[in-house]
Amino acid sequence: MSAPGNASTRLSARVFVGRLAGTEVFEPLGDRVGRVHDVVLIVPLTGAPRAVGLVVEIPGKRRLFLPLTRVTSIERGAVFTTGLVNVRRFEKRAAETLVLGQLLDRTLTLKDGSGEVRVEDVALEQQRNRDWLVTKLFVRRTTSGRLFRRGESLLVGVDEVTSIESRAAQAQGASTFLATLEDLKPADVADVLHDLPDDRRIEVASELQDERLADILEELGDDDRISILSGLTSERAADVLDAMQPDDAADLLAELPNEQAAELLELMEPEEAEDVRRLLAYDEHTAGGMMTTEPLILGPEATAATALAHARRQDVTPALAAIVFVVRPPLETPTGKLLGAVHLQKLLRQAPHESIGTMLDKDVPTVAPEDPIGKVTRLLATYNLTVLPVIDEQERLLGAVTVDDVLDHLLPEDWRAADDEVTDASMGAGRG
Repeated sequence: MSAPGNASTRLSARVFVGRLAGTEVFEPLGDRVGRVHDVVLIVPLTGAPRAVGLVVEIPGKRRLFLPLTRVTSIERGAVFTTGLVNVRRFEKRAAETLVLGQLLDRTLTLKDGSGEVRVEDVALEQQRNRDWLVTKLFVRRTTSGRLFRRGESLLVGVDEVTSIESRAAQAQGASTFLATLEDLKPADVADVLHDLPDDRRIEVASELQDERLADILEELGDDDRISILSGLTSERAADVLDAMQPDDAADLLAELPNEQAAELLELMEPEEAEDVRRLLAYDEHTAGGMMTTEPLILGPEATAATALAHARRQDVTPALAAIVFVVRPPLETPTGKLLGAVHLQKLLRQAPHESIGTMLDKDVPTVAPEDPIGKVTRLLATYNLTVLPVIDEQERLLGAVTVDDVLDHLLPEDWRAADDEVTDASMGAGRG
């Protein structure tokens, strides 16, 4: 792919934002900067909305603001820039609207009186003064009439609908927007939700499946996930907490007012609530406060094939999958006596029919639930482990602490929003 010759060259007459999302962004010499994540609009009281910039995701999952004045060419599958990129993290301003994050799925009314439509895509066109304006909307009818049917799609001018800033009385849907997030990992969706306004964040979260939302909440900071959970009905919030890892659910409930936390615990499934209550009894910076009560646990008679099948389960994190703990019955925490552990690499080297009781590592380090985070960190680092067993005085397995649990407690609370300091003199200023 060749770079454009200069800043006055090819600019598309019409660009649909839905197709622009994910497009790679390049500097003049062809070096890749990142990918288009969204488009930022300014919506005036009168006249067409104006696109002022792109939100570009660069390596490291950071999102930057790229003014459209620095875009020299939009071609099929590529956006070229002047090379000046502001490296500060994008933070949406109150007067700005994100096309994908906020405008998709919005319900508008056609001015001809033929009913309501839902926005599914937005078209931008560059004017003679080089401004990019919203000129067309790809919409789908949400009501039926004598001359048309519900579900019909059409392309309308932005002047043919009520202002895109006017919200319908009912909550805005999120199905079209969620389709753009379908292939993203929970941590990446968490970053997307973090950038949305509070009301839109809750609208999107409300339409996610319980398990998907649980995974995403585990990746969000305290303020965001408290906001989302508090915006759900109590019954739905309890269902999502049931789907979360017990340690993450306990951390979240610990941040809520006591009355709200108690109500949600009563609505949770009894077994899940019992695990969470047990964790809430420990200080959050101890092994007990950080541990999950659901590590991989098997009896000594289980085969290597069975252990590998448990490690392959979709709900098991990579850190937990690295070790299978072998115990006497019962096989649920708190278990019988911890006999030892079997590492994933060991399992891969053994015959599938071999019992795991014959391949035990009996010297795996352990911690007590009251042990501080410092001890847990030192043991993980010293023995190059991703998970540590937590045992009581009778050597029963209570749970396990993973390296990602420790990192969550060591990193500052605002680590997702922190800006990386870059002082390259060639970097441009932000939107002024």
